Amino acid sequence: MLPSVSYQVFARKYRPKTFADVLGQDHVVRTLRNAIEQKRLAHAYLFVGPRGTGKTSTARILAKALNCTGGPKIDFDPEEDVCREIAEGRSLDVLEIDGASNNGVEQVRDLRESVKYAPARGQYKIYYIDEVHMLSNAAFNALLKTLEEPPEHVKFIFATTEVQKILPTILSRCQRFDLRPIPTQTIADHLLHIAKEEGITLDATAAWAIAKGADGGMRDAQSMLDQLVAFCGETIHEENVLDVFGFTSREKVAALTTKLLSRDTPGALKLIQNEAESGRELSQLLGELIGCLRGLLVAKLDPTADGEGIPEAIWNKLMSDADEYAPERILAAIDVFAETEGRMKWATNKRLHFELGMIKATQTLSEVRITDVISVLTKGADHLSHAAPAAAPAAPPVQEMPAPVAKPTPQPAAPAKKTGDALSAFDALIESAPDGDNEDEIPAPAAAPKAEPAAPAPAPIAEEPVQEDAFYKDPLIQAALVKFEAEFVKN
Repeated sequence: MLPSVSYQVFARKYRPKTFADVLGQDHVVRTLRNAIEQKRLAHAYLFVGPRGTGKTSTARILAKALNCTGGPKIDFDPEEDVCREIAEGRSLDVLEIDGASNNGVEQVRDLRESVKYAPARGQYKIYYIDEVHMLSNAAFNALLKTLEEPPEHVKFIFATTEVQKILPTILSRCQRFDLRPIPTQTIADHLLHIAKEEGITLDATAAWAIAKGADGGMRDAQSMLDQLVAFCGETIHEENVLDVFGFTSREKVAALTTKLLSRDTPGALKLIQNEAESGRELSQLLGELIGCLRGLLVAKLDPTADGEGIPEAIWNKLMSDADEYAPERILAAIDVFAETEGRMKWATNKRLHFELGMIKATQTLSEVRITDVISVLTKGADHLSHAAPAAAPAAPPVQEMPAPVAKPTPQPAAPAKKTGDALSAFDALIESAPDGDNEDEIPAPAAAPKAEPAAPAPAPIAEEPVQEDAFYKDPLIQAALVKFEAEFVKN
C-alpha cells in the first residue's frame, strides 16, 4: 500500500515562506518590508535575477503580506488559510500567469477585462506574470494603459531573467528589484541545515562543492542534494559530488594553478588529460581555474581578500607561487583563459581549446614585456640617484679663449735645419715680409679677458695686390715652397 502523502522535493519543501526565510537578498527584503510598514505600496513590481535566486518565492511572500488577515503587514502567519492558498497557487485573488505560454494580445485583453472585478477575499487582486519578457510587443503595448493606471485594488508583480528584452515603457512603470546570485557559503550553510533536518550526513566539503556547482542558484543546489541522496543514501562525501556531477575538487584546481604558475606546461597538460579521461566537465574546470586566478589577482591588490573557498594551507602555497608575478601578468593570463572559455562554449573538442589556452597562458607568464624593461631601468635609475658619491670630482679647468689677434699674412713653415747664408737670407726675408698688420710675430695664446659686448668690426683695409703678388713670386719664397713641399693657403 503506497503512502497517501507523495514525496516532495527539497526545492519545494524548503521554499521560503516569510521574509525572514529569504536568503542572500537582504536589499530586496528590507525595501519591501519598509514599503509595507510605511504604506508606500507601488502598483507594479519587477523582480530581475538569475534562475533559482528567489523571484517567485519573493513574489508569493509579498502577495501573502498584502492579502493576509489584517494586512498588509510583514509579520503574517504563513500557516493561515489565505497564506497557504497563495503558497499552493490556488488563491482566487492571486493569479500566476506564465508569460511564455500566455504571450499574445488576446490573453492580455482578457487580463484587462478581469482587473475590473474586486478581489474575492483579500484586499488586493494580484497578477503575477513569470518570464514576462516572453510577451510580444503587441501584448506589452496592450498592457501599457492598464499597467500605468490600474484600479486601486490591483497589483502587478513581474519576474524575468532577461530584463533587456522588456520594453522601456514597461520598465518605467515598475519598481525594479535586482536579485543577486546567492553567495556560495550561504548556499552551503543552507544545505547543511537541510541535511540536518532530513537526518543526512553531509560533509562540509561536499556542501561547498554542491554550492560552488550551483553557481548562485539555491534551487539548483537543492535539486543536486536531492539527486545525491538518491544516489548515495544518507551519507554524502565530496568524492560523491565530484563523481556524480563531474565537478573538480579545490585541490585539483589548486594543483592546475600551481602547474601554470611554475610554467610546467607538460604537467598542466597531463592534469587536463587526466580530468578529461575521468569524465570531468572541462568548461567547469576552466571556470574554476579562472576563479582561482582572479582570487590571486584580488589578493595581490587587496591583502585582506579571502582564498575563494580554497583551504588555507593550499591558498598560502598559491600566494607564495604567485609572488614573482606582477598583477598585470596574472591579468594577462586571465584574459587568455577568458578567450578560451568563449571558444570552448560552442566547440566540440573542448580539450583541444583548453590545452591551447594553457600553452598560451604559460607563454604569457614567461614573456618579457616592455613594461618589465622600463621597470628595471626605473629601479636602476632610482638606485643611482639615491647612492651617495664617494668623492666629488674636481671641476675641469675652464679653458680660456686666446685674445683676438690680427690676421697675419700666410707664411711658409720654418725649415727644420738650414745652414749658411740661405738661412740668414730666409730669416731676413721673413722679418721684412709684409704681414698686413702692425704685429711682427704671432703671440702665444694668453688668457683672454672677459668678453665684452662686441663692437662692430671695422672694415678691413684692402692690401695692395702688387705687394702680395711680389711676395708670392719672390724666388726665395718659391724655392722654400719647393724645398718643403708646401703651398700657400688663403683664408
